[in-house]
Amino acid sequence: MKLIYITLILNFITVLAWGQTVKLVDKTNLQAIENVVITSGNQSVITDIYGKANISSFEKDAVLSFKHPFFKEYVISYKDLEKLNFKIALSESILNLDEIVVSANRWEQNKKEIPNKITAISAREVAFENPQTTADLLNLSGEVFIQKSQMGGGSPMIRGFSTNRILIVVDGVRMNNAIYRSGNLQNVISLDANSIENTEVIFGPGSVIYGSDAIGGVMDFHTLQAKLSSDKNLKFSGNALTRYSTANIEKTGHTDFNIAGKKWAFRTSISYSDYEDLKMGTKQHQEYTRPEYVSWISNQDSVVKNKDINLQKFTAYNQIYLMQKIRFRPNKHIDIQYGFQYSQLSDVPRYDRLIQYKNNQLKYAQWYYGPQKWMMNTLNLKYSKNTKFFDEAKFILAYQNYEESRHDRKFKKVDIRERTENVDILSTNIDFDKQLNSQSYLFYGFEALSNKINSSGQKRNIYTGEIEPYASRYPDNSDYSSFAAYLNYKNNINKKMTFNAGIRYNRVLLNADFDTTFYKFPFDDIKINTGALNGSLGLVYRPDNTWQLNINLASGFRAPNIDDVGKVFDSEPGNVVVPNENLKPEYAYNLDLGIVKTINKSIKIDLTGFYTVLSNAMVRRDFSFNGQDSIMYDGELSKVEALVNTDEATVYGFQLGFYGDILKSLSFKSNLTFTKGKDKKGLPLRHVAPLFGSTHLIFKVPKIHADLYANYNAELSNENLAPSEQSKGYMYAKDKDGKPYSPAWFTLNGKISYQLNHFLQLNAGVENILDVRYRPYSSGIVSAGRNFIFALRASF
Repeated sequence: MKLIYITLILNFITVLAWGQTVKLVDKTNLQAIENVVITSGNQSVITDIYGKANISSFEKDAVLSFKHPFFKEYVISYKDLEKLNFKIALSESILNLDEIVVSANRWEQNKKEIPNKITAISAREVAFENPQTTADLLNLSGEVFIQKSQMGGGSPMIRGFSTNRILIVVDGVRMNNAIYRSGNLQNVISLDANSIENTEVIFGPGSVIYGSDAIGGVMDFHTLQAKLSSDKNLKFSGNALTRYSTANIEKTGHTDFNIAGKKWAFRTSISYSDYEDLKMGTKQHQEYTRPEYVSWISNQDSVVKNKDINLQKFTAYNQIYLMQKIRFRPNKHIDIQYGFQYSQLSDVPRYDRLIQYKNNQLKYAQWYYGPQKWMMNTLNLKYSKNTKFFDEAKFILAYQNYEESRHDRKFKKVDIRERTENVDILSTNIDFDKQLNSQSYLFYGFEALSNKINSSGQKRNIYTGEIEPYASRYPDNSDYSSFAAYLNYKNNINKKMTFNAGIRYNRVLLNADFDTTFYKFPFDDIKINTGALNGSLGLVYRPDNTWQLNINLASGFRAPNIDDVGKVFDSEPGNVVVPNENLKPEYAYNLDLGIVKTINKSIKIDLTGFYTVLSNAMVRRDFSFNGQDSIMYDGELSKVEALVNTDEATVYGFQLGFYGDILKSLSFKSNLTFTKGKDKKGLPLRHVAPLFGSTHLIFKVPKIHADLYANYNAELSNENLAPSEQSKGYMYAKDKDGKPYSPAWFTLNGKISYQLNHFLQLNAGVENILDVRYRPYSSGIVSAGRNFIFALRASF
């Protein structure tokens, strides 16, 4: 009998304890919200990955506050919380107050203590907007401009810099390698937009923390993490997505799931997308259409009239992405995680080359990138325990393998030229943080990386299959290495002021041996052994809770890589770029001034002005090869160019953001970016985008989320096009004088989601409602016309 009483009492206590567990969900999509801070007096708890937190220690007469950077603060008494059965639905806020960022110092920091301009893109936003690629994901910010040479592409432009002057970081590991070129890149789309947990973009130099290439900014991607269980019970959760889009007949499938134990966790993610040829809009700019294309008919090249001139033949491709994370936390001090990521694209036709003409006929019969393959293995060890030298330490060991290839054949020619590159990258990062006292913090670390490049070339006869050697794109078996140490200091001088300072020293070594079989270079090899010292000084001043004033002075650098010093390639029709053995590093010196004003916790205005001086800038200019200003390349006489160091280039502009929770269910946000840049001769810089931005009107009620928005782009006149862009008349519209220019454009778009229940969500959208035919600046491909999107998401 006593045993029965004891059992009943224990069960009653268990029920009471469960009743004192609160659960937080998103009012719109009903999903659990992790990392909600619940406070009452000096007590605080944080919700787990299931949106739950135990509040049994809180007093029954307490008033509880629920805070999360992406949601409106919610305050309720304990008694009223009981009436709600301990379940709270929070409303999302457009303001993102008290946001936590990782990218600034490689450790979690309150954004109010950081002088840098940083923008975050959450997985929640990605799930609603349904971007097809990670390049499209970056475009959601309204502050990163995306260029596309082909549909399987996407080259971000940040503050007038792009490609190898901005840095991609994935799970703490730099993705940039030694063959990142100054031309437009598509490497960012190797990542899967549906497998990213959070994205942060640092605007301006980030070389103190991240080293070479971080001149214009840093894109810091955090992929899905393996999540542990908060108790001893094994838990299973996951997500699934299927999506269809009409403009390119997109068919995407994705699933990810997490197995959570107390000490072990496993996270798996799989995505596959298939895209057919992209259809452009039908309104305006008839010159963008595709009237004809080359097709292989009866064993020969033939020019075929396009039945639908708005269909961009050939742009189709597909992609697969796999990810596996394994996590082990043996105790509260040690956290170990292994990660594997693999991405592969199919052959990707390079559309901007396929629409080139020579002597009034299409120049190329074939031009495509072979399968772009990227694999990364990471071992991440985090140790958390207060010691004399650090409070937390992180060690990341990573191995990446990257493969790309180019295949091109001119019209009526029998030989296809094929060049393949394979890069092995090994890197190590060690990072520490230490709280010196109640106000001061120290962040420091070390980085070492090594790149090994294998490059080959051949010509293949399409009739006989006969293969003959051909010049490789890069010097085969070349090496690139970098070693660095950094130190960053933060001091909360008082409640109103935070001071930041940092310094980094980088050593870069490069070795490239040239094969003179195909080109008689005036040198046999190029060796570089150079160092760079970078620093930053920043101050954040908060007069009160509604104002934040930032000033940040930072330097950045980029050392020449294998692509800069070693390749021979055709940059545009009639031009050929050759190696330059005298190329030196370039340096950037940047000043940021920022103002953030919050009004009544419902409106936020964010304005940042920037001015960057690029010293010793590497730019493409006329050059000579063995005393000649023109050489024969791929069967035609081409003007010689090379990357050279000019004295100076300047880039300046501003970024303006306006955010408002207008009504309980209605929000507004708008972003505008203006950039201007010229070299010492007054010539425009290639990667300076025109004025661009976006404006959103967002409506949210329980289960429904809707967004009506416009994307827009100002004109870039012929005189404001870089010389290299002026020569690409086939990509641009013609002004009244018949000269190429980039016209202004805008699109009207709408998205909506409906949460059927806790598990299923329907998404629909229409992009480019007005069906405008437009081509973003410097892009080869014309953007999608009217595009209907349908998606079904499941969470379990």
